[in-house]
Amino acid sequence: MQRVVYLLAYPLIYIIASIPFSVLYVFSDVLNFLIYNILGYRKKIVRSNLRRAFPDKNEAELKWIEKKFYRHFCDITLEAFKSFKLSSEEMQKRMVFKNLDVLNQFEKENRSVIMMCGHYASWEWMLSIGYHTVSEGYGIYTPLMNKYLNDLVIKIRKKHRANLISRYEAIQNIKNLHHNGTLGVYGFLSDQSPRPKPKSYWRTFLGVKVPVFVGAEMIAREFDFGVVYAKINRVKRGYYEASFELISDQPKKTEVNRITDTFTEWLEQDVYCDPTQYLWTHRRFKHAHKAPKD
Repeated sequence: MQRVVYLLAYPLIYIIASIPFSVLYVFSDVLNFLIYNILGYRKKIVRSNLRRAFPDKNEAELKWIEKKFYRHFCDITLEAFKSFKLSSEEMQKRMVFKNLDVLNQFEKENRSVIMMCGHYASWEWMLSIGYHTVSEGYGIYTPLMNKYLNDLVIKIRKKHRANLISRYEAIQNIKNLHHNGTLGVYGFLSDQSPRPKPKSYWRTFLGVKVPVFVGAEMIAREFDFGVVYAKINRVKRGYYEASFELISDQPKKTEVNRITDTFTEWLEQDVYCDPTQYLWTHRRFKHAHKAPKD
């Protein structure tokens, strides 16, 4: 069955990757109409998330964010497929990186970097960071259950000089690379919703107390990597830019959880600034009811 799904999906992905952007966005508008107006894809989840994150907004304001989000969601989904056939020149024109000196300072010190970002704007195209650094670019990802589709996703993402590391093997792989002297920029999507454990770190995110991912901070502390925040923004349809802000250049001396807190606070600022660019289809607050009492 997995192979059948792959054989059905591959031609569609290839077609999407091959069409010009002008046609791609016509497809995106059609897809938006289908999943939003006809199928109502995850609409209950999106509305629940928005109401919890923005309790002071009225229904009309929330509906406006919702509609704009779905349009953006369809765009970035098809853009991810489009990168399969996108030239390096076109990718670098559409995904622009600013103030790379924030990353380069660590290369000069012969140190690797943890790059923390959220599911905001075009996190997929952030994988093209390898075009702009001497260090190897690595993305920590969650493998798909379908091994054929997973291999295809890896192939698509590796096209633009990105290396992928399964989150289930991240610590050991990063340790091996570090001990082998490989300099890396390790990208972590650190706004995941980890399963609560007795020692989980809980804090508020968008006004809701949730368990937060601390893996990036733990790895930075263990190997003394620099830590930066990737501030991503949609300039216009099909064009994005990212800039970098230093979170910590001495993680071992930074107060415990301060790195994670800084990332969370900065991501919140971006979401509040333009909530239409955040990924609202995931259950960000699914564990909130398990939050420990203060």
